[in-house]
Amino acid sequence: MLPGKVKAVVDNPKKISNLIDLVNLPSTLREFMGQSRTSRLGCFKHVWSYIKKHNLQDPKNKNIVNCDEKLKSILLGKEKVDLAELPMLIKLHFPKQPK
Repeated sequence: MLPGKVKAVVDNPKKISNLIDLVNLPSTLREFMGQSRTSRLGCFKHVWSYIKKHNLQDPKNKNIVNCDEKLKSILLGKEKVDLAELPMLIKLHFPKQPK
């Protein structure tokens, strides 16, 4: 992360709270995670651990994840996902909270 971006996140507590606030999970994510509440950051860490544990990274290109059926259920049914789009796909499960 670039120094300017770190400062922007640190200076804006709302951005941090969006990552760490616990939220009730939708049913598909709840089944995948095995819990009913987590933060967006916690969810990302769980998905990343799942990818590593089940060896789902493409051996030829580690930036690509080959999704199994369980992972497809939370990543819009995609067969393959680029690591760069993974946070965006997870974020879709965490709608913005009303002000």
